[in-house]
Amino acid sequence: MHSSILFKVSSCASALLLAACASPDGLAPHGHLATPAALHSAQTLASVPRSAAAWPSTGWWNTLGDPQLDRLMAEALKDNPDLDIAQARARAADAQIGAMRAALLPTVNGSAGFSAAHLPGSVLPAPIGGHFGWAKDAYASFKWEPDLWGGKRAAWEAAVGESAAADVDVHAARLAISTGVARAYAQLGYAYRQQQLAEDELQRAQDARKLTAQRFRAGIDNRVNVKRSDTEVAQDQVQLVAAQHAGAAARIALAELLGKGPDRGLAITQPQPLQPARLAVPADLPAELLGRRPDLVAARWRVEAAERNIKVAKTAFLPNLSLSALAGLVATGPETLLSLPSRFYMAGPAISLPIFEGGRLRANLSAKDAAYDLAVATYNKTLIGAVDQVADRALALQSLALQVVAQQRALDAAQSAWSLADERYKSGIGSFLQTLDVRRDLLLAERALAALQAQQVDLSIQLIQALGGGYRAVPAPDTNSASLTVRNKVPHE
Repeated sequence: MHSSILFKVSSCASALLLAACASPDGLAPHGHLATPAALHSAQTLASVPRSAAAWPSTGWWNTLGDPQLDRLMAEALKDNPDLDIAQARARAADAQIGAMRAALLPTVNGSAGFSAAHLPGSVLPAPIGGHFGWAKDAYASFKWEPDLWGGKRAAWEAAVGESAAADVDVHAARLAISTGVARAYAQLGYAYRQQQLAEDELQRAQDARKLTAQRFRAGIDNRVNVKRSDTEVAQDQVQLVAAQHAGAAARIALAELLGKGPDRGLAITQPQPLQPARLAVPADLPAELLGRRPDLVAARWRVEAAERNIKVAKTAFLPNLSLSALAGLVATGPETLLSLPSRFYMAGPAISLPIFEGGRLRANLSAKDAAYDLAVATYNKTLIGAVDQVADRALALQSLALQVVAQQRALDAAQSAWSLADERYKSGIGSFLQTLDVRRDLLLAERALAALQAQQVDLSIQLIQALGGGYRAVPAPDTNSASLTVRNKVPHE
């Protein structure tokens, strides 16, 4: 009878205790990963060449045709501080894997000591008080918390995901550096071309101004045309100074990317004319980008890590088992430490269950849910942006190709007009001033073509960056499953 009553009381107490325990009920993330199939691009890119072999190679800058650029690229990928930062973060993430793995294993500690003391007789009576004594001890402890609910393994898997993302970030840094160097180098080449055209235009304006002044002194022309000539000369001087500054700015930008001071840029010689890379768009653009863009791969790994961290937070609501043991030897006075009576030991399990945490566990889980939603939103934004970037650059290059063809026709016509005007002047039919006016049209056409060609090179480099710059995840996360399979590392190329 009494045992039945005790059992009922115990059962009621257990039920009340469990009801009062902290609970994760009602908490869940809201983010949903975007699927590549939902990002339609076929109609937009219908006129753009498609090819399964459209991806850039790892050393894509070699196709631009300038050995000096190849050397600068090697220097930048060796000395750029951004790459050092990314590599240091990757090493820190690797170290975190070891810390999380250690939490899965038991801990064993040992200690040994010797102490001596004289206790006053006024405090303790004899034989303890009033005498000098010493004690020797040695012990070993063992403690292990079995991973009953998989929380520690989930924490290790989250660390693996963060480490993989940090590894991929190194590739993203390399891509940003390499495309930055190529674009700055192309800008330096364009600045040289602009400076040459500005010098030619300034010389033409100065010749026209000199001839107009002579005509004014002879009474053939008026002062208004002289002032107009002065305006043209001043404007062309502005263009020349601007082109010189653009060149200096490109040199400084290159020096910074190389991890050097601005004087390093002074040693860079005039670039060769770069040819825009011949690129097509992959046949299945959205899906194939997933393993080709380092920022996408890193973002997907961070989603995986955030998902594992939610599991870690949930296991904190569950009971925890701890196994511990302590054994050692203690001896006082002249007794031998290794004698049998000196030994002691204890062992036992312990179970803990969070009952009232003041909302700490729920707040932690809510924060992990929000971190997952943030990782998902970041991934979705990166995926959408990647697809749109490729489409934008590909269409822009297609448009620029047509503009270059048209501008080349304009330049050919201006060249023909200049040749005819020059022949007329040499034959005594046309005036030198008219010839200089035609020369201005030719220089303007050359400037416009140079600008379009520079845009072509720059956009082709941007398209290379949008396509991942030759990166390929090996192995890549399985983006078709609800959850990634955690691997030890995402290996380097």
